[in-house]
This record gives sequence, structure tokens and C-alpha cells, in this order.
Amino acid sequence: MSIVVGYLDTAEGRAALAAAADEARLRTTDVVVVVSRRPDEQEPTEAGLAPVRELLTTAGVQHEVRVLDGGDAAEDLIATAEDTGAQLLVIGLRQRSPVGKLILGVNAQRVLFDAPCPVLTVRPGTVEPFAPRV
Repeated sequence: MSIVVGYLDTAEGRAALAAAADEARLRTTDVVVVVSRRPDEQEPTEAGLAPVRELLTTAGVQHEVRVLDGGDAAEDLIATAEDTGAQLLVIGLRQRSPVGKLILGVNAQRVLFDAPCPVLTVRPGTVEPFAPRV
């Protein structure tokens, strides 16, 4: 059992990663970070993924980073959650206008409806930084 988190190097992605680390510490489980890469995007470099690994290591959380070339972020997250028997899936959501709140993003909607486990959604600024384990 693990926690799966969708990650992009954005404020939403960093909030989701922090929330996943907090949940993993509470549940004493590991985190599987999913970086979904579109065919027209470059492969993330180790330097680009270093902050992800550093945050999770500092939090004392065992982790795995999966860079997937499917190009469909929702499908990549759902498949990884199924593959790992995830107990929780974490995604970041963008801030939306009052009208925009009526319409959820397509990927977020697919994850919420099709995930094989509970889904935690977070927005930037809603997750307090965790204290490293001593």
C-alpha cells in the first residue's frame, strides 16, 4: 500500500507533493511520485527531480519517482494507483474563479471519478510545511 501523487513543477504540484509526504508520515507508508510526460516534452533531468527527492527524504518518507511517457496524466495516475494498491491518491488543483469552480479540469475530474482509492485534492497555500523527523 502506498500513496500516489501526481507531480508537475508548479505551485499545485509542490502542494500535492507536500500533502502526500504528510499523509505518508501519518500512515507510515511510502510515496510513489508520478511525473506524466507528454511525447513532445523533454525527459525530466535528475537535477529537475532532485527537489522532489530532497523533500521526501527530508520528511523521512520512502519514495519512488516514476516518469511515465503515456502523455495522459489522469490515466497514468489511475494506472499507478491500481498497480501499487494505493490507499490514497493526491493531486493539486489550480485556483479558479467563482464561475470556473463550476467546471473542474478534465484530468482532475477523471481522477476523481475513476480512481480505485480515495483522492485528496490540495491547492497551493493550503498545506503547511512539515517538520523533518528527528
